[in-house]
Amino acid sequence: MEKERIDNMYINEIETYQPQNELEAKDKAIMLKYIKNFKNDVLSRENEIAHLTSSGFIMNEKLDKTLMVYHNIYKSWSWTGGHADGEEDLLKVALKEAQEETGISDVKPLTKSMMSVDILPVWHHIKNGKIVNSHLHLNVAYLLITSESETLTIKEDENSAVGWIEVSQLENYCTEPSLIPIYHKLINAARIIKAQRE
Repeated sequence: MEKERIDNMYINEIETYQPQNELEAKDKAIMLKYIKNFKNDVLSRENEIAHLTSSGFIMNEKLDKTLMVYHNIYKSWSWTGGHADGEEDLLKVALKEAQEETGISDVKPLTKSMMSVDILPVWHHIKNGKIVNSHLHLNVAYLLITSESETLTIKEDENSAVGWIEVSQLENYCTEPSLIPIYHKLINAARIIKAQRE
């Protein structure tokens, strides 16, 4: 019963999420349909067609910079995140991945609510000497806040650099054009939340 209650929690989070545009609304509907049809393994990468992932868009307190990693597979600066790997608490996944990939220790969510829901394609690639087939990431994202004074370290098996990027310069660093609109959506959402709290 407890397992079912937790499972329903992450599904309910996605169900109650308010899409920011038509594409996101479509992605949300498809994700929920897929989750309900593959509930037994959608939290695991053993589902080789599509599985849940969680990302953290990390910003400084002023919301004018984002902390990103240079991803070895995608050859681009990007947000942090990773596979759910059976974990139903997707915010916990985003926070854990943020710490592991950047070395920061003090990071907190700007809000505990999901701030983006997107279906992201992953093309086939080699990881740890093994082929990974093309598949989809059913991705949710959270806004995370940390200080620029935090010590940064590289997670060498995944990334080759970590650093702060001015949000106005994202297009000069990110070579994944499909992610740029998502990043800007998150930046705008963070600024709205901050303005509402002031």
